[in-house]
Amino acid sequence: MTANSLPISQEDPHFVTSKSRQLNVQIAQEEVYSFFVEIVKKLSPDDVLREFKGLFIDGLSSQDSHSIPGIYSIFLEDKEQEFCNTIKRCSYIIINNWTTNRKEKYIQELVNLFANENLKINRNNFPAINICQNWLENFINSKDYQELKLFAAKYEESSKGHWANRYTSYLLVDQSVNENNPREQQEAARKLSRQIKDKFKFELAMYIARSQSAVSSTTRYKNPSILGDNVLHLIKAIVLKKGVFSHENIANIFIKQTQEQTLEEFKISIEKYLFFSGDNQELVETLRRKFADKLSLWKKDYNQEIITKELLLRTCNRVIDSLTTENGKEPSSLFILLLTQGHSLTLVIILLKTILICRNSRRHLEIRIAHLIRYYEKYPEDECQWVINFMEIFNITFAIYAENVEYNLIKIEEEEQRSNPQLNLDGYRVFSQMKVNRQK
Repeated sequence: MTANSLPISQEDPHFVTSKSRQLNVQIAQEEVYSFFVEIVKKLSPDDVLREFKGLFIDGLSSQDSHSIPGIYSIFLEDKEQEFCNTIKRCSYIIINNWTTNRKEKYIQELVNLFANENLKINRNNFPAINICQNWLENFINSKDYQELKLFAAKYEESSKGHWANRYTSYLLVDQSVNENNPREQQEAARKLSRQIKDKFKFELAMYIARSQSAVSSTTRYKNPSILGDNVLHLIKAIVLKKGVFSHENIANIFIKQTQEQTLEEFKISIEKYLFFSGDNQELVETLRRKFADKLSLWKKDYNQEIITKELLLRTCNRVIDSLTTENGKEPSSLFILLLTQGHSLTLVIILLKTILICRNSRRHLEIRIAHLIRYYEKYPEDECQWVINFMEIFNITFAIYAENVEYNLIKIEEEEQRSNPQLNLDGYRVFSQMKVNRQK
C-alpha cells in the first residue's frame, strides 16, 4: 500500500474544490478512521508509521501555496479542534491494535514522530501551509499530546524522566473516564493502567519473597518502590492488622450497622469509623473536627434520607474529595495538613477504609490522585518529597489490598516473641499468593 491509497491524497482535486468545502467533516473523518483500522491489521508497524507520517506530517513540507496540504483540507473554516480530534483517534486506533497484538514497542516510534526533526519546518510565505503547521505545533504542545506520551512512557525506565512518570497508572485512569476522549483512547488507557498496576503488584510480591530469602538472587527482582529496603517494615506494619480487627472486618461491621441510618446519622458514623485511631490523638482530633465541619454542611437537604447504595457512593466520593482535592485542581486543606505533618500512612489508611465500605469509589479516588499528580508535577522532585512519599505508601497499600493478591504475616521467631512484650516485626515474614478467580 502506498501514499496514493490514503483516503485523502494531496493530489486529489476533490478536496480543493468549492464542493469539498461543504463535505461533512464527520464523514471524512470516518473515512480516515476506517483507513487506519484496515491498514493496522494488514501492514507491518513500519508501514503503518510511514502511512501515518505521510498523512499528517509530510504534507507540511509542500511548496505549493495554492492548496491546503493533504488531510488538512478537510478542516477548512477554522476546524482546528476537529483536526486535533482526528489525529488523536487515529493514534489510539493504532495503539490499541499494537497493544492487543503485542507490538507495544512501536508505540514509542509513533509518539516520536511528533518530536522528529522533520517537524521543524522552516516558515515560508504560504499562509495555508503556515496555518497547518501551527495546528500541528499546537497539538504537540497540548495536553492531548502529553496524554499520548504516557503510552510510550511504559517502555522507559520509571526512574528516568519526571518524577510523576512513576504514577502513570493514575493519569491513565483519568483519561479512561473522560468522555471527551475518543473511545479508543479510553480503552487504551484502561488497558495500560491495569497492566502497570499488575506489574507493580507482581514486582512487589517478588521483591518481598526475594528480600526475605537467603538463597534468592539479590538482583533478580528489584524493589518497585523508591522507599528502599525500609519498605519491608512498612509492608509488615500494613499487613499486621489481620483477623478479627482487620480493616476488612471492621468495614463489613460498619456497613451492617449503618444500613438503616439517615444521611445525618451516617455522617456522624463515618466520621467515627474513619478517625478512630490510637496514634497521635491530638492530630487525629484536629483532623476529625475539620472533617466533620466539612461533611456536616454537605447535602443538608438530604439529611433525613435513608442511606442507599447511590447515596453511600456519593458520600464516600465526597469524603475522598475532602481528603484529596475538592475541585480537581488544588489539594484540600486536610490533605496538606496530614502530609506536611508527616502522616502519609494515616491518610492512606483513611482512604483505604473509605474504599472498603464502598469499592465503587475506587475509580473516583484514583481520578483525584491523578488531579493531585497534575497539580504537583510542575514542582521539582526535591520540593515534592512529602507528596512522593504519600504516593509510594498509597501504591504499596492498595497493592496489598488488591482483589487478586493476598498477603499474610507469619511469626517465625516464637521464643523471641514470648520474651519480648513489644512487637518485633523482624520476627515476622510476609507471604503473598495470587487469589484464584472462580468466576467464569
